[in-house]
Amino acid sequence: PRHKCGNQKSCPQNYFAFKIISGAANVVGPSICFEDLVLMSSVKNNIGRGLNIALVNGTSGQLLKTDAFDMYSG
Repeated sequence: PRHKCGNQKSCPQNYFAFKIISGAANVVGPSICFEDLVLMSSVKNNIGRGLNIALVNGTSGQLLKTDAFDMYSG
């Protein structure tokens, strides 16, 4: 069976499924999947260099904000 975000198994009841994939230099971009919805990826063109962050409400699972913190330029 297919599991949310391509995980190997389903999450327990009352838990959110997520998957974070790190990028590889400027060859492969990072991605963040939450509850089977890709929040950030190079395809969506909303990632940046450095730390990519998705802020999600821990109770409802609603996406609040996405952003990147550039570790290189400060």
